[in-house]
Formats: sequence, structure tokens, C-alpha cells
Amino acid sequence: MLVGERMSHPVITIIPEMPIVDALNLMKRERIRRAPVVKDGQLVGIVSDKDLLNASPSPVTSLSVWEMNYLLSKITVKEVMTKKVISVQENTPIEEAARIMVDNKIGGLPVMREGELIGIITETDLFKIFLELMGAREFGVRVTALIFEERGQLAKLAGTIANAGGNFIAFGQFAGTTPNNRLISFKVTGLEEQQVKDLTLPLIEKLVDIRSC
Repeated sequence: MLVGERMSHPVITIIPEMPIVDALNLMKRERIRRAPVVKDGQLVGIVSDKDLLNASPSPVTSLSVWEMNYLLSKITVKEVMTKKVISVQENTPIEEAARIMVDNKIGGLPVMREGELIGIITETDLFKIFLELMGAREFGVRVTALIFEERGQLAKLAGTIANAGGNFIAFGQFAGTTPNNRLISFKVTGLEEQQVKDLTLPLIEKLVDIRSC
């Protein structure tokens, strides 16, 4: 799966000269938390609602309402935006985009095509993908287990469940507790919970959790 398949587009952008009050109102109206900043068709920054709120006067300020409104009208997006923007190309694998966000502690990445801004991929988009990968919106028997780190173990488990009439709707593999195992989580339909348990136990190191959900 590539970023271009799951990015938000068309992307809502902001100009550098926009007052932060207007930018906050735009984000609230569009229900977004960050927006690329574009000038003359070029990406020049990115700004989040947190950047805008941090630039606003404190609620305990001694300034009058008129003074605050005057000051806010003078602060523009270009003064609070992040100028060194980290972006990705539309053909970037989705897991690479997630890694970039985590490593840089950011919640969104502008998506580019040949120097042109075409979308944005955010943590919300990644959460939606995670829900799909784990089959969160589909009913089935969900299993979490530790499996031995041996060639063919996953194929053996999948074949056993499939031969019994089970159908995998989600599967994930994660780091285990030791170098000799892996943590897996999967969801299947077509079998009862006890059937899945009986089929799984002989092929795993430890059953962590099983439930119908």
C-alpha cells in the first residue's frame, strides 16, 4: 500500500499571510489539525492547530479583549509555521510514512508529485489503515499468540485453520518476547472460538488471548 492510495486530497492549504485567527477558524470549520502552507504554488511550510494556539495570548493575560484582538490580527501564519517541512512522495510505502512520523514526532506529511503538493497523509489516515489491517470493524474470532520463530510455522498455522473451514480477515506480526519467537494477532471467520483454540494450541508457544469480537 502506497501513500497516494490513502492520503487526504484535495488538500486544504493556507497562505503565509493569513492571520492565525482565520487559520484556526478554517481548521475548526474543516475539522483538520494541520495544513500545508503554500505561496505561489510552492510548499513553504506546515502549521498545526497547536502552533496557532501556542501563539495566542494566555487566558490569564492582563490584556483587554480589544488589545488581544489587535495583537492576534497582526500575527500571521508565516510567523508560527514550521518552515523545514518533511514531505513524502505519493509512491512512498505507507509503513515508511509511518516510520518518518514516529521518528520525527510529527502528525502529518505533505505528499508531493514532481514538486507539486497533491495531498497530505496524517496519523488519522494511519489509524484507519490499522483498523482495517486488524479487522476491527468485522466480527470474528481474534487470537493473539506467541509463535516459534521457525520457517514454515505461519504457513502451517494458516493451512490448519483454512483446512478446517476458517477464513482469515486480518493478520499481524510483531516483535516477540525473545529472539526465538514472534507475536502474532489474527482474526478468522467460519469457525467457533473453541475450534480456533483447539486448532491453534498445538502450533504455538503460548496463547496470549482469544475472544470473539
